[in-house]
Amino acid sequence: MSSAKKRPPAIPQSKPKEEVNKRALIWIGAAFAVIVAAVGTLLILNI
Repeated sequence: MSSAKKRPPAIPQSKPKEEVNKRALIWIGAAFAVIVAAVGTLLILNI
């Protein structure tokens, strides 16, 4: 019984972690894109 109780909570916990990781990757990617665009713009303006 104890093993059956331990398994169900582990499955739902892993799913939210994947969703959080996807959101984190999206935020990191967006921030990186903004930084690259800003640096690129500054380089173009300086040249």
